[in-house]
Amino acid sequence: MRITFLGHACFLLESSAGRVLIDPFLTGNPKAAWPASQVEADAILLTHGHEDHVGDTVSLARRLNIPVVAVAELATLLGWEGLNTCAQHIGGEHDYPFGRVKFTSATHGGGRMDEARHEVVYCGPAAGILYRAEGKTVYHLGDTGLTSDMALIGRHGVDVALVPIGGNYTMNGEDAAEAVRMIRPDCVVPMHYDTWPVIAADPQAFAAAVGETARVVVLEPGGVLSV
Repeated sequence: MRITFLGHACFLLESSAGRVLIDPFLTGNPKAAWPASQVEADAILLTHGHEDHVGDTVSLARRLNIPVVAVAELATLLGWEGLNTCAQHIGGEHDYPFGRVKFTSATHGGGRMDEARHEVVYCGPAAGILYRAEGKTVYHLGDTGLTSDMALIGRHGVDVALVPIGGNYTMNGEDAAEAVRMIRPDCVVPMHYDTWPVIAADPQAFAAAVGETARVVVLEPGGVLSV
């Protein structure tokens, strides 16, 4: 499996099962590795409804004619926009031609802001994603605080964990290192940091806090990890 970090919380996972794009926030992302126009994928997976995660989902799904997998409420909203959506929910698991997807709990919000109306549109709960293909398991934690549920997920074996470290909206590096000790993946990639000053973080300090629990691979946007 080939994992490309595209910036913020966006990753492209490529395997013999297909190309899966997670949280495609590219347009307006100051750290984006590629413009959305250069991205090719077979499916989009979304952790939650915030704009820095949904991002370019609508335009990409239309251009590429690909499905979007999300929790049921967010899938319904995107379906009303004419997208081909696949609805799941926390704890639900499904096999697709492009791999197996399971949603896990995450401690975070999930609303979309309607600035014109000063309203928040409920998009369902935030989630993490367990993605399996080619016998490998990738755990994208999504936006989350530290939770003991992570220890249960780790019991089933995780090859790569994609972990937020930026603080303020998610775990900081210290809590993220504790999450890694619970999950015990073979490899961990920090994400969701340095996109803006409010989530500035030191990935090397995070790596030091993880220690020998897991191999930490710090990817710059555009960087690739082969699993």
